[in-house]
Amino acid sequence: QVQLVESGGGLVQAGASLRLSCAASGRTFSSYSMGWFRQPPGKEREFVAGISRSGRITNYADSVKGRFTISRDNAKNTMYLQMNSLKPEDTAVYYCAADRRPYESASRETQFASWGQGTQVTVSS
Repeated sequence: QVQLVESGGGLVQAGASLRLSCAASGRTFSSYSMGWFRQPPGKEREFVAGISRSGRITNYADSVKGRFTISRDNAKNTMYLQMNSLKPEDTAVYYCAADRRPYESASRETQFASWGQGTQVTVSS
């Protein structure tokens, strides 16, 4: 299975931007569908965004549409989440996830077999 490591989290004020990265091990990154999930304090983990193996197809949770952008660079084995106009309710541990199945709009945790350890994002008001 692919190994995933997230980075880029931190503490920011509302309205600021952050870019998260998810670095994957191995030479077959382009064969994995990828996604970002988050777990706010005291809540269940929830879907944020997904991207197809080629990067041409993306999908988003309604709560982040227009503010977050998911992308990937298969040559660098890395996926990104550009987060703009951050809000306090975006505070969460953010996880990247991968699966070898060719999803175009995966959004359920059970659709992803590999997970990173998470990176904390805290947005102050």
